[in-house]
Amino acid sequence: MRQNLTPREITARLDEDIIGQNDAKRKVAIAMRNRFRRMLLDDDLRDEVIPKNILMIGPTGVGKTEIARRMAKLTGAPFTKVEATKFTEVGYVGRDVESMIRDLVEVSVNIVKDEKMAAVEEDALRLANVRLAGLIAPGKKRTKQASNPFEMLMNQQGEEYEEVTDDVKTKRSEIKRDLEDGKLENVEVTIDVEQEQNPSGMMMPGMDDSGMQDMLKQFMPKKKHKRTLPVKSAREYLKREEAEKLIDTDGVNDEAIQLAETMGIIFIDEMDKIAKSNQNSGDVSREGVQRDILPIVEGGRIQTKYGPINTEHILFIGAGAFHVSKPSDLIPELQGRFPIRVELDKLKAEDFEKILKEPRSSLLKQYEALLQTEDVTISFTDEAITELADIAFQVNTDTDDIGARRLHTILETLLEELLFEASGMQGAHVEVTKQYVQGKLNKIKADRNLSEFIL
Repeated sequence: MRQNLTPREITARLDEDIIGQNDAKRKVAIAMRNRFRRMLLDDDLRDEVIPKNILMIGPTGVGKTEIARRMAKLTGAPFTKVEATKFTEVGYVGRDVESMIRDLVEVSVNIVKDEKMAAVEEDALRLANVRLAGLIAPGKKRTKQASNPFEMLMNQQGEEYEEVTDDVKTKRSEIKRDLEDGKLENVEVTIDVEQEQNPSGMMMPGMDDSGMQDMLKQFMPKKKHKRTLPVKSAREYLKREEAEKLIDTDGVNDEAIQLAETMGIIFIDEMDKIAKSNQNSGDVSREGVQRDILPIVEGGRIQTKYGPINTEHILFIGAGAFHVSKPSDLIPELQGRFPIRVELDKLKAEDFEKILKEPRSSLLKQYEALLQTEDVTISFTDEAITELADIAFQVNTDTDDIGARRLHTILETLLEELLFEASGMQGAHVEVTKQYVQGKLNKIKADRNLSEFIL
């Protein structure tokens, strides 16, 4: 669902899931709101207002991607993330830079299609139940014989059709009522499921792996295979099939292109890896990669399988640690296309503590929910949470700084034994104290070599 949120509303919603980084939240919220403001301008002025692209600077794991992704989700904007190091100059092995636009359009199509399909859900459900009733109570299969030489020439085998008697029609009506009442959810039916075509084997080396595949798929016949599924699962597949028949595909594609043009967000990570002063990029010309990306960011017309798209008003968010290189090492033309710079803060021990406790779907809440499925409850004392935060901060300081991702490895190590034994501990309650944390992790934390290996 697309929402027109104010910058204050966006930052407030982001605060529910992301700790700190207020400056970055404000900048992306303003950039997003400006896109809505632009749509209210007169046509002449609207074309002149281009997005102010953002360059986020900060180490891994501090929330760069998460801020952009969650903002897109909040506003219903199409979003895709790419790594700059995956793109290379023409002539080198790598992905064509235009593939990021095709990926964005694909996401946009799915957003619009889901909205349209939700609008026809009731009709699609009714038609799916009709098909299910026909599968549960099939009629007799007959073969229509050719009545003249021309039909014999065009259809030598004869055309197969289904003969439905009045008794079958009555039975289907009863089954349809039972389906609507949810009485036949576990009855198994056999349906034809479309098989994904993979045209990559037809491609020549050096051909673009994304655009060419899309083109080839349109000309390849769709293959189907039979699957036996319970009614509950089969209904979802058939409902989607029927919904796709009810919506206007061309209209969906046109709306999706417009949505990607006006609201699309592309997050380009690892921008520092293609800056000129970086010496760890192998044989690929870093400046060449930048020059390949530049026309996309500047604005151009890209052909996709859904139609041409203008990239001029897509919002690009670049990101990188910039430890070795700095933004000024990017070519001037590309620097100028990312006028808004924001430096994200390194995480402190108190930040780790807030990350463990405050977000709606914090790691601690996730583990509590996972263990609850085994009828095991777990709680963490405040002292234990503080100790976990201190360990995460210390390990990041002593080894590689991977930001909040360090908490994943620490909690997995801490709870490994409990997660292994939980299935045999129904009804148990486990309280994680500071002493419990120290007993499990202090030895690893104290041994630097062991800490690098395990944590």
